[in-house]
Amino acid sequence: MGSWFTRFAKATAHTSGRPVTFLVALGVIIVWAVTGPMFNYSNTWQLIINTGTTIVTFLMVFLIQNTQNRDSQAIHVKLDELTDEELDRLHETYVDLAKHAEHRRHGRSQKDDDTASPEKPKTANAKNGQKVAVKNGTSKS
Repeated sequence: MGSWFTRFAKATAHTSGRPVTFLVALGVIIVWAVTGPMFNYSNTWQLIINTGTTIVTFLMVFLIQNTQNRDSQAIHVKLDELTDEELDRLHETYVDLAKHAEHRRHGRSQKDDDTASPEKPKTANAKNGQKVAVKNGTSKS
């Protein structure tokens, strides 16, 4: 499943995102505010809430970053999967297009051979450099 920190981060992220957690935090702040007159709003009273919120904020930064890293990894895996599938489809499409173009090209060249006039036979180079008439795709040397 992963390291102890990953398990802890997942559990903390799940818990901290719940409404009851918000209500607990709100309750702590209300209790702190109500106790202000009892402590004459002393520096110690103020230091308690400042220290508490600083520690919670500091730790939550790391937990939030861990959660974002995991989400980012999951998104990249999914994007890679989608991209690979799309690239495979595009490859198949272009292979089909290339085959289709090749068939059309060969189809036209065969038609051209069949419709060539008998007065102008096609020529090919013989081994000694002389041109000879070509009939039905075969050459004579």
